Amino acid sequence: MLTYSFTNIGSDPLYQYLYKCIKNDILQGILPVGEKLPSKRSFAKNLGISTITVENAYAQLISEGYLYSIPKKGFFVADCNVHAVEKKNHVLPEITVENLHLTAPNSTYFVDFSSNQTDMENFPFSIWAKLIRELLHENRLELLTNPPSGGILPLRKAIANHLLAFRGMHVLPEQIIIGAGTEYLYSLLIQLLGNDKDYGVEDPGYKKISQIYRSHEVSCHFLPIDNCGIQISELENSHTDIVHISPSHHFPTGRIMPISRRYELLGWASKSPDRYIIEDDYDSEFRMAGQPIPTLQSIDMSGKVIYINTFTKSLASTIRISYMVLPRDLLQTFYRKLAFYSCTVSNFEQFTLAHFISQGHFEKHINRMRNFYHHKRDVLLTTMKKSPLWKYITISEEDAGLHFLMKVDTSLSDEEFCLRASKQGIHITSLSQYYETPPIDSQSMFLINYSSVPEERMKEAVDRIYKGCIT
Repeated sequence: MLTYSFTNIGSDPLYQYLYKCIKNDILQGILPVGEKLPSKRSFAKNLGISTITVENAYAQLISEGYLYSIPKKGFFVADCNVHAVEKKNHVLPEITVENLHLTAPNSTYFVDFSSNQTDMENFPFSIWAKLIRELLHENRLELLTNPPSGGILPLRKAIANHLLAFRGMHVLPEQIIIGAGTEYLYSLLIQLLGNDKDYGVEDPGYKKISQIYRSHEVSCHFLPIDNCGIQISELENSHTDIVHISPSHHFPTGRIMPISRRYELLGWASKSPDRYIIEDDYDSEFRMAGQPIPTLQSIDMSGKVIYINTFTKSLASTIRISYMVLPRDLLQTFYRKLAFYSCTVSNFEQFTLAHFISQGHFEKHINRMRNFYHHKRDVLLTTMKKSPLWKYITISEEDAGLHFLMKVDTSLSDEEFCLRASKQGIHITSLSQYYETPPIDSQSMFLINYSSVPEERMKEAVDRIYKGCIT
């Protein structure tokens, strides 16, 4: 019987410690592919812990692709393709201080299920104002000093500490580049990696990404995804050099890329010095069940992953502060080619955010917002279950991010369904709208963004969809 010691687990919850133990044994080959794990009940009894602890550990391992389950047969070790990445003696270059530089129109809809804006009333105005007042009193010279092109060092340090604590990422502050929104950072990456490269985006995917690549007149391929993410065979056949993905919570399907596909992807990138992966971790803070999915960057041993994230989801869409983490190999190239750019985020915002993170306010805010959106999602789902609409719909991918998918049993085309909803004052988008070439199985599937939907309007919004689109 598989067994582990729980005498020195540190500050981890029991289930998280057990998850790490099993994951480590899988990665080291101690638990081989296809190995059957003990049942939850017998495993819990042998370890002297509760069944729910084992259940939570297994659930996290399944969500990340380390295990799979077969009904009435049990849990088995998945093929993680750990050895797909070519093992190379990759020497990272030394980093020295001297060669581095450190109103939209209002919606006319009763409810807009397509909006990804966060709830404005939850912004921490009082804390933000207090920090600004302190900065104006104590840091006047720093506020009026031009920042390095990569952003002020206090903010980059604060972000590096946050990434270590909450995403398990070991990065240097110098690797972090601050910019006014991810769109600006994408344009920098095109200049850094080359206009002559072939870029690949997920299909379906966030339309603005491909629009940005096309606006810079670079070659852009649409790469189909399956239940595990980007298909490696399609990636190879497309001759893509740079692939842009959201592995921890794909938009719009909500799927999670399992560990086996992640290692395949890293293996693909390691085959050529021109290949890189852009990991867009746009809403990692809002996983509603289990632990956050580890980043692709955290298992990258060859310096092939460029990590991008933003504060527009976690704070407010109008705070245009985003950042990217460059592999060390690209740092020197970045500062040699692009250091002439000025940082596009003002010192006032950078210092305020740096203090907001370093003083622990950001962690508290995220915890509060996660609970807030968890509650809002549950209210909407409960409202749907109590409605006549419920027997016509199927909900999926509701455990992460601020949207889920709603499959509707209807003979209406996607366009007609959305049009009828619009006439009822409901703005909704279909999954097929996010495809370059929509497949048949994407029909009658709709995105439900609930972040900006007032609770008091949810019941009537659901009723309007039923009356306008079903009856």
